[in-house]
Amino acid sequence: MNLVLLASAVGCGNSEQKSSKNSAKEATAKQSLTHKPTPITQKITPCLWVDKDAKAVVKYYLSIFKDGKLKEFHRYKNPPQENGQAGQDYFETAVMEIGDIEFSILAAGPYFKFNESISFVIKCKDQAEVDYYWEALTANGGEEGACGWCKDKYGLSWQVVPVEYFDLINSSDAKVREKAMRNTFKQKKLILSALK
Repeated sequence: MNLVLLASAVGCGNSEQKSSKNSAKEATAKQSLTHKPTPITQKITPCLWVDKDAKAVVKYYLSIFKDGKLKEFHRYKNPPQENGQAGQDYFETAVMEIGDIEFSILAAGPYFKFNESISFVIKCKDQAEVDYYWEALTANGGEEGACGWCKDKYGLSWQVVPVEYFDLINSSDAKVREKAMRNTFKQKKLILSALK
């Protein structure tokens, strides 16, 4: 795969900068007449690279996070690769909103995989909510980890945590802190009653 070609296809490469200044000015002038820039609603947006089918990825997450929505979907044709090797004909992007956060989805081939160096913390109001997210994320190919960590079916890591947990591990009472921390290491899904 030629990442430079992929990047330039969505306008993030620098190949366009080598064209004439007049062409760039003309394109900018035309765009300003026909398109108003999208207002920035969120300064930093996590981008999740998946193998394929951005719509299916969004559908999966919206089935778990019920207050979410699909905001955008686009399909782009990949340019031919310079080395002549066959590659994907197209790639897709989507923007979804879950938990009041926008996520970008880039479905562009099996070149990168998730790992635990990035995870998303779900702050749950009670044990029932912990149970719901844990079951939903570990079902259908997801997997349980330790200490409240799990992976969904795409391999993305989540920490499913009751908000009261933070009070326990940061308590001014050393016994409360120590019990909560000690029992955390004995659990997969966090069970609040066993941490208290």
